Amino acid sequence: MTTTRRRRTATLRVGFCMLVALTALGAMAVTIHASAVRATHATRPPMTPPPPASISDVDSALSRGDVSGAVAAWHSAYVSALSSRRWERLIEAGDAWLRIERVSGAPAMGAAKARELYLSALFRARQDGSAEGVRRAAAAFDALGDHEVAANAARMAKALEAHQLADNSVPVF
Repeated sequence: MTTTRRRRTATLRVGFCMLVALTALGAMAVTIHASAVRATHATRPPMTPPPPASISDVDSALSRGDVSGAVAAWHSAYVSALSSRRWERLIEAGDAWLRIERVSGAPAMGAAKARELYLSALFRARQDGSAEGVRRAAAAFDALGDHEVAANAARMAKALEAHQLADNSVPVF
């Protein structure tokens, strides 16, 4: 009985020692990795992002027949449009994407990305209370052939206009 207890105790001690050793090795590995990362980042010069491209850069590349240059310029303009939080720029980015896709010969692929941008523009315009923005998004959906969304957006624009008229007619005391 005592030998069995001693074996268990010895096994537990060995197991505990192995656990402590593995934990120490793990901590050392993390420390070494963190030091290596710090050293690597300390020696690299800071990256400066390229200046954002505009939609005119996309059109300029398309006029030269440079589809890959247009896509690169569009991507920069797309990121800029997303960060601007302005519905106008999102609609412009969607329109530019459709132009790129038409020139590249794959317009069916462009419709999905343009629809995504138009939908973002629609919601941002609605959030901003811009009936004009909602109407422009509706026109963009209509041009894509998505008449149901266009009709819903047109109803949204009318509701926004009615709400704005009601707000303007209430006298302020």
